[in-house]
Amino acid sequence: MTHPAQPKASHFINGAYVEDTAGTPIPVIYAATGEQIATVYAATPAIVEQALSTAKEAQKAWAKMTGTERGRILRRAADIMRERNHELSVLETYDTGKPLQETLVADASSGADALEYFGGLAGSLTGEHIPMGKDWVYTVREALGLCVGIGAWNYPTQIACWKGAPALACGNSMVFKPSETTPLCALKVAEILHEAGLPAGLYNVIQGMGEVGAALVTDPRVDKVSLTGSVPTGKKVYAAAAAGMKHVTMELGGKSPLIIFDDADVENAVGGAINGNFYSSGQVCSNGTRVFVQKGIKEKFLARLAERTGAAVLGDPQDEATSFGPMVTQNQMNIVLGYIEKGKEEGARLICGGKRADMPGFFVEPTVFADVTDDMTIAREEIFGPVMSVLDFDTEEEVIARANDTEFGLSAGVFTNDFSRAHRVIGQLEAGSCFINSYNDAPVEAPFGGVKASGVGRENSKEAIKHFSQVKSVYVRMGDVEAAF
Repeated sequence: MTHPAQPKASHFINGAYVEDTAGTPIPVIYAATGEQIATVYAATPAIVEQALSTAKEAQKAWAKMTGTERGRILRRAADIMRERNHELSVLETYDTGKPLQETLVADASSGADALEYFGGLAGSLTGEHIPMGKDWVYTVREALGLCVGIGAWNYPTQIACWKGAPALACGNSMVFKPSETTPLCALKVAEILHEAGLPAGLYNVIQGMGEVGAALVTDPRVDKVSLTGSVPTGKKVYAAAAAGMKHVTMELGGKSPLIIFDDADVENAVGGAINGNFYSSGQVCSNGTRVFVQKGIKEKFLARLAERTGAAVLGDPQDEATSFGPMVTQNQMNIVLGYIEKGKEEGARLICGGKRADMPGFFVEPTVFADVTDDMTIAREEIFGPVMSVLDFDTEEEVIARANDTEFGLSAGVFTNDFSRAHRVIGQLEAGSCFINSYNDAPVEAPFGGVKASGVGRENSKEAIKHFSQVKSVYVRMGDVEAAF
């Protein structure tokens, strides 16, 4: 019997599942057991061609529809996604290893929010009238054309929707390549969009590794590339897209600061630190992995953090009692364990965790290091796993300078009961997505994205519309034209 996670076929092109077993087989490994639960095949050049040519062709008619008509389809897809939240969450858990307790509230539901939000916005996308005395200018917001989305493995359903929903709302078509680590969920997004009435060819999903991504990014028919991934991958993809003068959105990594002042509510601050380090087993790009704690509450904070971290339930991710899942792959687990060893070697004090959990699958215990200094490897590099670095600080000025001393700039958070300080500090932090007395909230209504090496462009909110459309301006002269001769 095939595993319930085995998809109908590897690719979804032109409104139907498509298989081509000539491509390289990609095993889908369930992170909780290490077992292979499905196989997909990387896209051959013929599959890549089929996806791009159908997307290019279908886009023209789609852009001519009214925004309201496009939006209605996206809204319908959101409703279907919510109705099927349970089965989509189970699949997300098979794809990523994230606990069902988490996927039931964070993944397909977030994807549905994006489809609903951009579906609702689609009919409101208008230009403006600019009076110029007797003459006037009008602007038109136009689709870019064919967009490529390249996904990361931590949020396969959400990323497929975060990229697809604004692209489709603006009248574009999309070819989406999920991460080869988590290839399953995006196929369901495509299937649901098609069921909701999306015309064939507008949202295609093809599988593959780097070479498939490169074929998509460098194709002259592609107008826009939106990538979620690491900074090194982002630099390569950005350069390749720039060579073809393509539009880009880059959502990359971070080493974000979470600053806790000694007047903060300790319980809430500990909750924020847990959410910003251990949700999705630490596999979140915006995580606040450098936790700066003012010396006055350091030991109180660490004691409560250790207590609450000890309450994490590691186990079968399909059991809703489990609150902490495995790393997505064995390789990722080994990378994280390597960073933990470096933390110990460089003299950080281990508060809790620090090793692989004694159970099947790729589990690493939630790990907290205290007495971390700014120059330690665990405080400089993005680990992408459940490793929290707690650093001490004395003054506001000092912590702002240290928080900004990084190539990254995705997120930042501040916990304090002094609201003027909260806004003052956030105002000086070099980061795109910030939080006050909270961490890692990502509603579709709010822009999401980074500064510095953490990326360019924004996802979600009205900002995303700007990144999936372009403005044409038309000058209208009502009188005679004057010329020099």
